[in-house]
Amino acid sequence: MENTEILKQMQDIFIDVLDNDEIVLTEDTTADDIEEWDSLSHIQLVAGIENHFNIKLTSKEIMECANVGDMADCIRRKL
Repeated sequence: MENTEILKQMQDIFIDVLDNDEIVLTEDTTADDIEEWDSLSHIQLVAGIENHFNIKLTSKEIMECANVGDMADCIRRKL
């Protein structure tokens, strides 16, 4: 699966978890770019991503993701 498709699917997860239909993810998007993305919602986003893609992310992998593009790369490697 290509990163563009992963980003689209991640965007749907972000919209659902953060309850904001106006979210548009890019590879450079970080928590600083989305007001609703705080520490609690971060946990919910990771859980939503793991469930959707049927993968398990380690704490190290999560901590190494500096932006959405890094997370998409991590997801792609796990698929």
